[in-house]
Amino acid sequence: MPSFRLEIDVGGQDGRVAGIDEVGRGPWAGPVVAAACVIERRKLPKDLRDRIDDSKALTAKKREAVAAELIARARAGQGIVIALAAASVAEIDRMNILRATECAMKRAVDRLPFTPDHVLVDGNRAPDFGCPVKAVVGGDHRSLSIAAASIVAKVARDRLMTRLAPFYPAFGWEKNAGYGTEFHADALSRVGPTVHHRRSFAPVAQAFDLFRAMAATPTC
Repeated sequence: MPSFRLEIDVGGQDGRVAGIDEVGRGPWAGPVVAAACVIERRKLPKDLRDRIDDSKALTAKKREAVAAELIARARAGQGIVIALAAASVAEIDRMNILRATECAMKRAVDRLPFTPDHVLVDGNRAPDFGCPVKAVVGGDHRSLSIAAASIVAKVARDRLMTRLAPFYPAFGWEKNAGYGTEFHADALSRVGPTVHHRRSFAPVAQAFDLFRAMAATPTC
């Protein structure tokens, strides 16, 4: 289970340490979303603390409940500060998914109302956030701040894909969030890519080329 050990190691007892995580590097469609969370550990209720974990380890229902409580406390100024940001499909296709992910993370940090004393970022790369930063492999199950960020980012992105789903019902985004499931792959081969698909990703590029070739083929 995640704890505040890493936050204390880098920021001391009272440092403002931001945990950063992203969601959506792998999907074929939709943006990549990043969240930054700064938590005053003395103000975090134990019952909420005990429910914060890597977003992938929680059910959708539990993620929604924890995210709602984190956001409510942030809005009430109760010891939590949260910032969300994204990089669009166009940016992913233009700069590649790795650079777009780092861009989303930097935007999330920039949207905090202050510059953190230190940043903990999930993964093995430490982007330049304009302040000290530590990359933490497996950070979403080691750091409470990163775990909270993973939950908020996951819920935000899932909601976005669910809102888009009715406009593109063939793809089942309300269930697969744009990831390359068999259902999604089948729809891509039948319907072709949408404006929300990442054309720099091989399966989408192949479908795009196929439908472009079909459109250029003269009919009798």
